[in-house]
Amino acid sequence: MFESIYHISKMDCPSEANLIRMKLEGMSFIKRLDFDIENRKLMVFHTKKDRRIEDRLKQLNLNTEFMGTRIVQIDERGTEGPHIQSKVLWTVLFINFGFFIIEMTTGLISKSMGLVADSLDMLADAFVYALGLWAVGSMTVRKKKVARLSGYFQLALALLGIVEVIRRFIGLEAMPDFRVMIVVSIAALTANFFCLYLLRKSKSNEAHMKASMIFTSNDVIINAGVILAGILVLWTRSKYPDLIIGALVFMIVVRGAFRILKLGK
Repeated sequence: MFESIYHISKMDCPSEANLIRMKLEGMSFIKRLDFDIENRKLMVFHTKKDRRIEDRLKQLNLNTEFMGTRIVQIDERGTEGPHIQSKVLWTVLFINFGFFIIEMTTGLISKSMGLVADSLDMLADAFVYALGLWAVGSMTVRKKKVARLSGYFQLALALLGIVEVIRRFIGLEAMPDFRVMIVVSIAALTANFFCLYLLRKSKSNEAHMKASMIFTSNDVIINAGVILAGILVLWTRSKYPDLIIGALVFMIVVRGAFRILKLGK
């Protein structure tokens, strides 16, 4: 059995680990994937050397660097089955989709583009978890088709959001409700911590995360950014902090959409 180690510098949350799992799906000679998200490392256990592993990882544009291969002995009976994480994945899927609805609704009501953008980031994570669950027992061709549709839908929403941010920059828009921004973002931040806690508590090596990883998670940073934007709106009595944060988050969502689209290739 071979163990190949890859350093993936942009792998900083469970969603990206799920993207990697799906990208390597269907390669029967791969027996196990172990993720060390804190140190941005992926360990691939496989029965033969194959260049396609590195090629597929690089297609995700997560800054993959091959670190070496060694021969190891592992007990394949301990390899994870496809349903080990399904309960946890369903839980985090519903949490992310639920907060997508909450943040989108409150964002539109409060006129906060930061909340609207953050809701799309939640939707992006929900898409990835849903695709991971969809992949269990489904045909690869069907999964790729769903990935493409999901990616295009997410990309379209993000681009519409960017256009709306530009319109509000140059238009006479009312100041967003900073109270709604701060309260809802704190709730979303709590939800993200809970999701990360569930994934960390999973006995699966594929979802291994240490507490310190939480503070480098893109989702947590985005939530904190919207909270900061709400505080700055209160302090400056201006719409611009919200629009700036919204634009930055929409760009992150666009990046995520392109990653999902790569799964459809």
